[in-house]
Amino acid sequence: MPGERVRRLSHTVDVAAPAEVLYTLIADAERRPLYFPTSVHVERLDFCGVRERLRMWVVAGGQVKSWTSDRIQDSARRSVSFHQDLTMDPAKSMDGTCSVQSLGPGRCRLTVDHEFTAVGDRPEDVAWLEQATDANTLSDLRSLLYLAERWARLDQLVLSFEESVRVKGPAELVYGFLYDVADWPGQVPHVRRAALSEPQDGIQKVTMDLAAADGTVHTVTSVRVCFPHAGRIVHKETVPRRLLAAHCGEWSVVPDERGVTVVSKHHVILCEKDVEQVLGAGATLQDARRRVREELGHQSLQTLRLAQKHAETAVRVL
Repeated sequence: MPGERVRRLSHTVDVAAPAEVLYTLIADAERRPLYFPTSVHVERLDFCGVRERLRMWVVAGGQVKSWTSDRIQDSARRSVSFHQDLTMDPAKSMDGTCSVQSLGPGRCRLTVDHEFTAVGDRPEDVAWLEQATDANTLSDLRSLLYLAERWARLDQLVLSFEESVRVKGPAELVYGFLYDVADWPGQVPHVRRAALSEPQDGIQKVTMDLAAADGTVHTVTSVRVCFPHAGRIVHKETVPRRLLAAHCGEWSVVPDERGVTVVSKHHVILCEKDVEQVLGAGATLQDARRRVREELGHQSLQTLRLAQKHAETAVRVL
């Protein structure tokens, strides 16, 4: 490739978990936002059982980047190869492979290889890509280690649930309330402060001070990807709240012939080391699951009912 040098990065880590467990975590594209700290959202565009095409939104170098990737899963070799066909700026090409090697019962080795070129081979772009790829890979490896080494109790650590409300009002007003997160302080009781930036169309970065049921206030930073024509807002906490190692979810507004259903979905991974620190000595994962379910569910229902009230009582001027 004249004038544009191919750069390569490689990361290797040994994991105290069966190779099949680690491979399953890596191959599950739709759960990447939950498993990988840098991944915000993944849309599977096509899948034939081996080859899949993904649209991805990822935090890289402090920016939200998006690209489309082809991935090939090879379960026999426990490897996943990927190629960005629509690359993130400033990359001209980005390819790689994740491979898992068994080291015996209960142990394996993960190797992640990247190779890329930068548009015009500009030194500042090469440096940015190297730093962002290295930082993201290390962050993702730490998360994979956490999950894989707790594989025997992973079902206790992962929690998914949803809340929903019926609305007799326009879908666009419901969506507008959920989109205007900067207006939530003073309207949504548990939101004390919201600082919003929109670095690009459809992308929101939000930092909120949230009041918990026990009166404590904690700061949460999120990225939201908005799809107004589909009535969806997906979100990922890049700095999660207490008790959580990861948290992502979605607001969706679904109209039908009789009205609108608005849904709040949550997917979380509990942070084990926080359980007794937050809930007290002797607290268990089951206690943490109950607290997170109650708190997030209550906050979601508050917000959904306020969106309902906004849509059902707003005076529309034609």
